Amino acid sequence: MSFKTMRAALVVAALGSVATAALAPAMAQDAARPAAGANLGDDPVVARVNAKEFKRSDVLALLQQLDPQVQQMPLQLIYPQLVEQLVQGQLLTEAGYKAKLQDSADVKRRMKMAEEQFVQQAWLKAEIDKKLTPERLRAAFDKWTKENPPQDEVRARHILVKTKAEAEALIKQLRGGADFAKLAAEKGTDGTKDSGGDLGYFVHDRMVKPFADAAFAMKAGDISQTPVQTDFGFHVIKVEDKRKQTPPTYEQAAPQLRGMVAQEIAEELVEGLQKTAKVQTFNIDGSPMPAAAPAP
Repeated sequence: MSFKTMRAALVVAALGSVATAALAPAMAQDAARPAAGANLGDDPVVARVNAKEFKRSDVLALLQQLDPQVQQMPLQLIYPQLVEQLVQGQLLTEAGYKAKLQDSADVKRRMKMAEEQFVQQAWLKAEIDKKLTPERLRAAFDKWTKENPPQDEVRARHILVKTKAEAEALIKQLRGGADFAKLAAEKGTDGTKDSGGDLGYFVHDRMVKPFADAAFAMKAGDISQTPVQTDFGFHVIKVEDKRKQTPPTYEQAAPQLRGMVAQEIAEELVEGLQKTAKVQTFNIDGSPMPAAAPAP
């Protein structure tokens, strides 16, 4: 990873992943949909804590703040825990206000830090929204497709065994008409035996070189005439099909492209701000930090 790429990633992460989460919240919205049959116009009260009421929209807002893995879980499954979290949070809030902690120097400092972070996020999101145009996304797609032309793919089955002798015996049985998938299920030593040794479609770089070289040199329907040795053992290979990859359409690639382009824009924005600002950095002991070498 280059210095520029690392810096851009850190900027986006530090600002709450606004380049991805704030611009493409579809995952959170899907996960936060009410249960089937619910009246979408309703926003009923789901909890009361003393004088404070919480509505269903508060539960959904809380859900969207959680990890994507949690957001993908069925709402009905985690709903009780979300409500409990709202209740507990309100109890703690009331206890803190009762103790006048909102007036403490530490809380005021933290509030200021939170305000600054929200301002950072709001500014960055607004600027990215302006620059993340359909034209820029299309240009990024065209560049990506040019740099990533479709590759050849092979679909193959294999039987992995420990010794060359075992592999040679299997090849002999296959020459005699034995069923490859059945032999793979009976004799294979890896997880693919449960699917008759099926590896699906793969590009050359996905497999270890000896295996890939052998598979890509074969024709559809061929079975390897000699065992193929890799670090995993000895393979007998059958090529089921060969094809050229189908590249993704613009519509299919757009969600991922948005994140990539948003990160590029974030980097450009920060670099632009740095060019017009006077910035001094210091080592942890307070001594001046050497100027960073210009990025290539």
